[in-house]
Amino acid sequence: MHPYGVIGVQNLPQKYRHVDMLDEDEFQVLAEAGGAAHPTVVSMTDTTLLPDQGIDLKEYLTSLERSLIQQALDDCGGIVARAAERLSIRRTTLVEKMRKYELQRG
Repeated sequence: MHPYGVIGVQNLPQKYRHVDMLDEDEFQVLAEAGGAAHPTVVSMTDTTLLPDQGIDLKEYLTSLERSLIQQALDDCGGIVARAAERLSIRRTTLVEKMRKYELQRG
């Protein structure tokens, strides 16, 4: 019924409101600013909606891959083998991607 808009807590029946109105207001301010208070956790079950204006898929995927690789390296203290394991890719593949994106270990 609301495929591309953001449904706020105020739009839900009272029995389904689990967020304080203050939290909802903070969310609305962040949504209007185009940001979020906390980074989004990637889940394989998430559904991403295509913006009305479209998207440069190659640029989006490159940015996502680069960001996830850098996070894995940071979380693993720059240890490439552990970061590769965390990303479920081979170490050599990660090294190639690090070169491609000019990423450093630390």
